[in-house]
Amino acid sequence: MHIFFPKEIADLEQRVAVVPETVKKLIAAGYTVSVEKGAGLKAAVSDAAYEKAGATVAGDVAQAWQQADIVAKINGPVQHPELKKHEAEMIKEGGILIASLVPANELDAIKILMQRKVSCFSMSLIPRITIAQKMDTLSSQASIAGYKAVLMAAAQLGKYFPLLMTAAGTITPSKVVILGAGVAGLQAIATARRLGANVEAFDIRAAVKEQVESLGAKFIDIPVADAEDAGGYAKEQSESEQERQRQELAKRLSSADVAITTALIPGRPAPLLITEEMVKGMPLGSVIVDMAVSQGGNCALSEPGQTVEREGVTIIGELNIPATVAIHASQLYARNMLNLITHLTVEKQFNIDLEEVVTDGALLTHDGSCRHEHSRSLLEAS
Repeated sequence: MHIFFPKEIADLEQRVAVVPETVKKLIAAGYTVSVEKGAGLKAAVSDAAYEKAGATVAGDVAQAWQQADIVAKINGPVQHPELKKHEAEMIKEGGILIASLVPANELDAIKILMQRKVSCFSMSLIPRITIAQKMDTLSSQASIAGYKAVLMAAAQLGKYFPLLMTAAGTITPSKVVILGAGVAGLQAIATARRLGANVEAFDIRAAVKEQVESLGAKFIDIPVADAEDAGGYAKEQSESEQERQRQELAKRLSSADVAITTALIPGRPAPLLITEEMVKGMPLGSVIVDMAVSQGGNCALSEPGQTVEREGVTIIGELNIPATVAIHASQLYARNMLNLITHLTVEKQFNIDLEEVVTDGALLTHDGSCRHEHSRSLLEAS
């Protein structure tokens, strides 16, 4: 079977879904591989490096889409600016697409994929189980985002992060508050601590307290009943519970130099953690990095894709933080992609076994239907 990796054309994207290392392993697994010309340049991978690894570099994009048995990429299908055609219409009927679709945001693409009977696997839907950890792009990319968010805050903040003792006097360490202690939050804690900041972190899941403290941060303990779902994600909280949390967090933020928010709830808008009043209560010159801005944001004053100043506080709303670390983000994503493809390969053939747990969880569309329950309900309502 033949796999084609196109150049990513979504706004702000600099990553690529394949690197020479994974090209070699895909070929060893029985696949032939082609990569669109220039696909890896923004991630520091040349066309020559792909060719050396055994891939073909494709110049005719439309033909490459049509000839591929499998098209594998990072972002879900979008309108191609040069070909004036939607990518979901470019893959051959009955073909296979693997990408990180977020179903709630890409219903039009899903409809086209269903019409064309494309079997579409969403990397965003891979189940959170032990066997699938090596395929988990959400975790690999969130880790990078958590690291870079701290660096973005440090670059914007007009202070040192660490304690500094000089002949001119002592500089006290900055205080950083991390809201959400999932993969991104834990990496943000670790990075801020390595830079020498004092760190506090909050998560509604009490189970993460030990992880937060093991990284040298103080856990902000605001007890919440039934805060975690069966998949280990945070549950949506009642408005009264959210208000109680905001009151306590306002006290912590009133002395914070940096706040980094990472709280997301799968399939729903991001919870509001920092209100306008809370921003007003923060010190002048402080910085907020809202990592949930693409899903509505955790801060009431953040603006998608913009860095703005409100009430003397700088609020960073970068939409695609992993893409700003394109080299390593691409390497990790490519390994996740390789691991999914090889997991679904039986005797050097891509195998769609509807009873297999990873296939069942990640397969969004197949044979003209939508297999993902929440996506079906959204399609019916649209």
